[in-house]
This record gives sequence, C-alpha cells and structure tokens, in this order.
Amino acid sequence: MTASVHTAPGMAAPVSKSLWALGWQRLKRNKVGFVSLWVVALYLAIAIGGWFNLLGGGWSREIAVPYAPPSWAATAETEQLSSDVTASGGDASAPIVSLAPEDDPIGKELAAARKEAGKYALPEVDKRESLPFGADLRGRDVLEKTLKGTSTSIFVGVFGAVLAILLGTVMGAVSGYFGGRTDDCLTWFYSVFTSVPDMLLLLSFAAVSGRGVTTIIMVMALTSWTGTYRLVRAEYLKLKNREYVQAASAIGASHTRRMFVHILPNISHLLLVQFSLMTVALIKYEAILSFLGFGVGVRQVSLGSMLAEAPTELVQGYWWQMLAVTLAMSVLVTAFSLLVDALRDALDPKVK
Repeated sequence: MTASVHTAPGMAAPVSKSLWALGWQRLKRNKVGFVSLWVVALYLAIAIGGWFNLLGGGWSREIAVPYAPPSWAATAETEQLSSDVTASGGDASAPIVSLAPEDDPIGKELAAARKEAGKYALPEVDKRESLPFGADLRGRDVLEKTLKGTSTSIFVGVFGAVLAILLGTVMGAVSGYFGGRTDDCLTWFYSVFTSVPDMLLLLSFAAVSGRGVTTIIMVMALTSWTGTYRLVRAEYLKLKNREYVQAASAIGASHTRRMFVHILPNISHLLLVQFSLMTVALIKYEAILSFLGFGVGVRQVSLGSMLAEAPTELVQGYWWQMLAVTLAMSVLVTAFSLLVDALRDALDPKVK
C-alpha cells in the first residue's frame, strides 16, 4: 500500500523555500548582520555617487587656506596657524632697501611687466579659514576627498573581486569537472602562483604595470583568483558525479551546460561569501599599494593615497585627514566583515 498525502480542504499546500529565501530570513533575524548590510549598502551608494561625481566631485578644488582646521576644532588650530604665519613673516622693523631705476639691473623688465600685469591678473578668491573636516596642504576639503577616496577604493575592491571571482570560477570549474591532465596543468599553474607571497606578487605586477585605477583592478584580479580556484575546484570534484548531473548527461546536456547551468548555481552561495571576503581584502590591498606609491594616479584620490599624506601631516600636528580616513575605512571594513560572517551563517544549508 502506498501512502498518500492529502491537504485539508481550505488549506494551501506548504511551499518549499529556496536557499536564498531561507538565507534572507536568517539574515533579517541576525540584527548585527542586517545592520551591517545597510551600512555596506550606504557605502555602495557613496561609491556610485562618487563615480558619477554626485558626491566628492569637487575634491580637487582649493577652497580653503592650507591645513584649514575642522570647524568643531577651529579655535585652537586657527591660533596655531596665525602664530606660525607671524613667526615666518620676518622682522617688520627691518630696513627696506630701495634702488634707483637706473641702478636696478631688471628695472626695465619690471616696468614692462607692470604695464601688462592687468591682462593676467586673477580675481582674488576669499579662502575659508575652516571646513567641517578641515583641509589638506593645498586647501582641499578633507570631507570631499574622503567621499571621493571611499568611492575609488570601493570601486577598485568590487570590480577587482568580480574579475578575480570570474577568473577563479572558470579555471576551477574546468579543472574540477574534467580532471586528468587538464586538472594537473591548472593545478600546477595554481601552485606556481601560490608559491610566491601575495604582497610580493602584487607589488611586482603593480611595479611593471604602472599606476591608475584600471591597472590596479587588473593587477588585483590577476593575483587574487587562487582562493576562488581552490574552492570551486573542490566543489566541482564533489558535485560532478551527483545524480542530477548524471541525469543531465543522460538527456544530452553539453559539458558547458552541466558545468554552468546545473552545478554552478549550487555553489553560488559560496561564491557570494567569497566575493565579500575578497572585496574587503582588495580594499586593504589598494590602500597598501597607494600608500607605497603603486596605486591610483597622481590626479586621482583614494583612501590609500590619503593615508600616504598622513605621516607628513601628523608630524606637523595636522591630524584631521588621518582621522577622516581612519573612520571611513574602519567602518567600511568592519561592516563588510560582519556581513560576511552573517552571510556565511545565513546561507549555510546545515543551519535550520
């Protein structure tokens, strides 16, 4: 006798939820992870706004005096700046020596230059004495720089992680699915890359390729695919002999379809966690490379390039740019890390 399941009249049949739906429910129950998700979403919105120059577009304008202090700490800093200017202004009582026009060796040139000075005179701009988060050496707004620098760093981290995930996924899928000599060749290539320390390999590629956002994204993608390759290869070795893959083979599905339509969706949650981890790592790597002078170009700004300016400023007592960068990067990395932990727990099929 076969047992049959009957649904009571007026009651809907239970709907089985997908892994993503269950993961979303678990993530919403995790308060820390859910708050981290919104913080990361805010940073991504800042990144998009910065990329389209809606936020931080005027970071390069010199709108304040050099090292203008933050508005909320302006009193003490302004007094210090005034004393520095007074101390460097020289002795006002020193005698002024004037020369007769015939004795001045460049008198004729100066007279001609004064006649033409009106053509090239620039309008005087009143520069601000303080800004909400202060100014840097050239009088640029630190808050604007931080928004634009955060956008650049996130852009580099996200797109570098996407390219690295794509590269590692394709190579890992081919290696794990086909096995044999294909697996041996790709595993040997992977072993060569992992035998060199990550930072040394990254610096070597960056030194050869030069500076710039596009260059650093490509460098990070070419040096960060190894972790994804190892993960995807292991999963494909485990899943390629499962019943649903054999059934797809029996109905004539091609190797490509079995690899990327039947197997890949079953490891997509692992790739999402891997993407989050890699984004955090690449943001840190970008900061290190820019700090060492191998990162973004001289006409671009990132959190790493702002950190590179901080040591000289701290020696002189100008701390506000370092504070802004530290806050921006600390909140970003902490939120990403907490979100990764929450995603790992939410997308784990073993968790009920």
